[in-house]
Amino acid sequence: MAEAAERVTDIGPPNYQQFLPPIIKANYGKWKYHEILKPGVMMHVAESGDRLYTVRAAGARLMSVWKIRQIADLADKYCGGHLRFTSRHNIEFLLTDESLIDPLIDDLKALGHPVGGIGNSISSIVHTQGWIHCHSAATDASGIVKAVMDEVFPHFANRDLPAKLRIALACCLNMCGAVHCSDIAILGVHRKPPRTDHETLNKLCEIPNVVAACPTAAIRPAQVDGKESVQVIEEQCMFCANCYTVCPAMPLNDPENDGVSIWVGGKVSNARHEPMFSKLLVPYIPNNPPRWPEVTGTITKIIDLWARNARNYERLGEWIERITWPKFFELTGIPFQKEHIDDFKHAGLTFKRSTHLVH
Repeated sequence: MAEAAERVTDIGPPNYQQFLPPIIKANYGKWKYHEILKPGVMMHVAESGDRLYTVRAAGARLMSVWKIRQIADLADKYCGGHLRFTSRHNIEFLLTDESLIDPLIDDLKALGHPVGGIGNSISSIVHTQGWIHCHSAATDASGIVKAVMDEVFPHFANRDLPAKLRIALACCLNMCGAVHCSDIAILGVHRKPPRTDHETLNKLCEIPNVVAACPTAAIRPAQVDGKESVQVIEEQCMFCANCYTVCPAMPLNDPENDGVSIWVGGKVSNARHEPMFSKLLVPYIPNNPPRWPEVTGTITKIIDLWARNARNYERLGEWIERITWPKFFELTGIPFQKEHIDDFKHAGLTFKRSTHLVH
């Protein structure tokens, strides 16, 4: 049985343990504590006395092979070839020699990768593909993330916030990014139903699949000008572009009406408060590339308000709950609109999302 477990096959993913650094293998499950030595640098101490140092550098969602080779060369030089990419596009180098930390940081900065994002700071922004690749994108991803991070970068390089802050971007409401559970989320939104090309739809698409793709049953088979096609019930359309995914004759992209919404208050952590879903703050901001000043201005205002008023270790959503949402809207100056009223019957407000128990 042991030989069978170790055998390498092409079925399923490889065993993750074969990729662990030797120090982690030797101390697996036997770590005593960790502490942050300085921005972007963390030390983990094992029961055996072994010490592992993590250096977190800013990464990017999209990297060239040339860039990845540069990063791999640094891992070979300082870490015995061991590094990892986090789910929020950070690059973490795992060292056992403390004297190599500063030389590694210097080499990273020379490559344009600042170090930070650990502890009470902003980590790299997780985002989707946006206009560069995604067929259903209502906004860009890389462009907005670059513009926002340029404004909030001091909070990445310095531990100057009440608690950690996670920002995410999804370029449409299919949410390939972690916008449902981030402190601040940027979400691309379509505002008009798909434009149906009845002339070509039955030549390009399988109508039963198009009907089945709609999560709100807004698409029905129909005869249009004597041709087999579909009808879209606009009141039921949620602008998700699922129909366009299976049928290129139903494009949804609209440069005049597509834009950005901003959501706040989500988190995954169980600390102090159970996990929270993000909630709508700004229903619509027009796309304004290349720097999206309205988006960056709104986000920096939110961060500044939270940083000035929150208690130590109080996440953004926890602070909003403490001061109440009406007060938060008042402080931000953002008007409460009809879109803020959650009338979706399956909203999941009572779903149990944590191990917390209420006595």
